[in-house]
Amino acid sequence: MHTKEEKLEQFSRLLDIMDALREKCPWNAEQTMESIRPMTEEEVYELSDAVIRRDRQAVAKEVGDILYHMVFYARIGQEDESFDIADSLQKICDKMEFRHPHVFGDDKRQLTAKEIADTWELVKAKEKDGNKTVLSGIPDCMPAILRAVSMQEKARGCGFDWEKKEDVWDKVREELGEVTEACEEEDKAHMEEEFGDLLFAVINAARLYGIDPEVALGGSCSKFRRRFTYLEENTLKKGISMKDMTLAQMDAIWDEGKAKGL
Repeated sequence: MHTKEEKLEQFSRLLDIMDALREKCPWNAEQTMESIRPMTEEEVYELSDAVIRRDRQAVAKEVGDILYHMVFYARIGQEDESFDIADSLQKICDKMEFRHPHVFGDDKRQLTAKEIADTWELVKAKEKDGNKTVLSGIPDCMPAILRAVSMQEKARGCGFDWEKKEDVWDKVREELGEVTEACEEEDKAHMEEEFGDLLFAVINAARLYGIDPEVALGGSCSKFRRRFTYLEENTLKKGISMKDMTLAQMDAIWDEGKAKGL
């Protein structure tokens, strides 16, 4: 692994590269925070994908890509004199020191990871210039599954959570019943509301059992893709269109793919 000096050397190199690109590259020079935002979101998803695949070299690459974007935002801030990279680094350092009094403050209690997590949001609420409410820091543009998990985790950090994880199933069953009733009424707005409540409850259950719902759903999507592709390929080989097949015929090929471990 590299020394601290070597790490700082490479970070300094990145800052120099960004300065050169903003001054000498026409494409980089015309970018704004708004124009690079979609690309930053893409990079975050690429990092997430690398983590899920447990590909350490890909993670290293994607961390570098995100660092480049962070330096890009800071350079643009420097140009309009609103902030620079030192301001960003100072803010995160100040925040982490404040949120960890058991490490950097006078509170030298030996806390467990669970004890820290259980009071995390209460500690954050004491921050100067912090979010005015516990959930106000969660962006509306965040994908709904991730937003639901974030909300539930923040609520847990204030002590608002199920005492026993098994109790969540009563809520899931309750929401499922309400979805069924709404569907019988055929009121689309009500159906949408109740489906949302059911999904929120299922996501909550996954969280309580230590399952990442985004990863779980992603796995199911990949499995569906494999099995549907098998169905599609096998019908094409026989010169048959799926439109001309019965559901029972398609199910038979689907089950064949499933039996093969797809």
